[in-house]
Amino acid sequence: MELLTKIQKRSAQIGIIGLGYVGLPLVFEFCRAGFKVTGFDIDPKKIEKIERGESYIKHLPSSLFAEAAPQFTATNDFKQLASMDCIIICVPTPLNAYREPDLSYVFETTKAIAAHLKKGQLIVLESTTYPGTTDQDMRKILERTGYRAGEDFHLAFSPEREDPNNPQFSTRTIPKVVGGYTERCLAAAKAMYDTVVERTVPVSSTKAAEATKLLENIYRAVNIALINELKMLFDRMDIDIWEVIEAAKTKPFGFQAFYPGPGLGGHCIPIDPFYLTWKAREYDCSTKFIELAGEINISMPYYVVEKTVEALNEAGKSIKGAKVLILGLSYKRDIDDIRESPSLKIIALLQNRKAIVDYNDPYILATHKMRKYDLGMKSVQLTPENLRSYDCIVIVTDHSAYDPNFIVEHAQLVVDTRNVIKRHMDKEGKVIRA
Repeated sequence: MELLTKIQKRSAQIGIIGLGYVGLPLVFEFCRAGFKVTGFDIDPKKIEKIERGESYIKHLPSSLFAEAAPQFTATNDFKQLASMDCIIICVPTPLNAYREPDLSYVFETTKAIAAHLKKGQLIVLESTTYPGTTDQDMRKILERTGYRAGEDFHLAFSPEREDPNNPQFSTRTIPKVVGGYTERCLAAAKAMYDTVVERTVPVSSTKAAEATKLLENIYRAVNIALINELKMLFDRMDIDIWEVIEAAKTKPFGFQAFYPGPGLGGHCIPIDPFYLTWKAREYDCSTKFIELAGEINISMPYYVVEKTVEALNEAGKSIKGAKVLILGLSYKRDIDDIRESPSLKIIALLQNRKAIVDYNDPYILATHKMRKYDLGMKSVQLTPENLRSYDCIVIVTDHSAYDPNFIVEHAQLVVDTRNVIKRHMDKEGKVIRA
């Protein structure tokens, strides 16, 4: 196979569509492996920053762009897809307003590839989706060209497994699941990924690979929902869920610790389960367990707001007109990613209650317009005077930059959703756990 020879010799041209949290790390790994890489994105601002060698993702330093510069170019000219040997799709797969899959980015990208498809190319989808997207929906679009998958071009699915800013795992060290439309498709995709990751995990089909990604995140979503439900129950029973988890995880078998929070965030866990529940309807199957977990997790921002209202009431204050400071806008600690962050929903709910809301996040100095939210807010400074000026501080993201002793010393009232302030620090009874 000519493509395999090109991959082995590092002469294959790699095209990566979508230069975000998934696509950019892949770019750097392929460049390190000696390939020439072209990045495609519809956002001209990203292209301009890449050309200047500036990073727009906090945990990816600008030095990586300088390192990749000799082999990496970025463009919004999709005609250049015709020059690529391998094309990897890393575009968003959000939910619409009815919590149904929105695959418009995937399908529009596939149409753009089809317009420039050539024999021998490898097309790989990495975006999370329901089983059947690659070998049915995408294949039909690509085969309108007259070319046939598995014969004229290669088609595969390999789910992204990025965990931004995780110091223990990187794109190279996280095992890569790969499924091909045919055995030859799998061989091509595996050969490509073998050059940039330490271990590839081949599976029997693209559907199996798509289902693997869903299982991984549904497993997490269901277990987080369980612990969130127990948190709300134990709160009524005056039991500290955090203490219970620490005790339970001393068992050396049969238990894995999951932790409660203000709601799910990121592009995967809040979204992936609904891709499978939607697809399950086609097979007359009701995924009650997954849907219940989704309901619990979606309800958590409402729970946090109710706890905030109760805390203010106990302090003799009304939520209407109360000054509330949200600590942490990103969906998890020490990153600048706010996709599906529960902070956004909590802010909107508090504003609906007529609270005056500000936020602080050392990684997000100002909000930008998003699909669901257009907050138009800027991060305020964390000073003793500022903290004292708010009726309530709500800790939503446990950034390592936040000093719990500093917060509890200067705040009037704290609603802590992440166990940032330990019980022994709260000597004046300022902290409400939510």
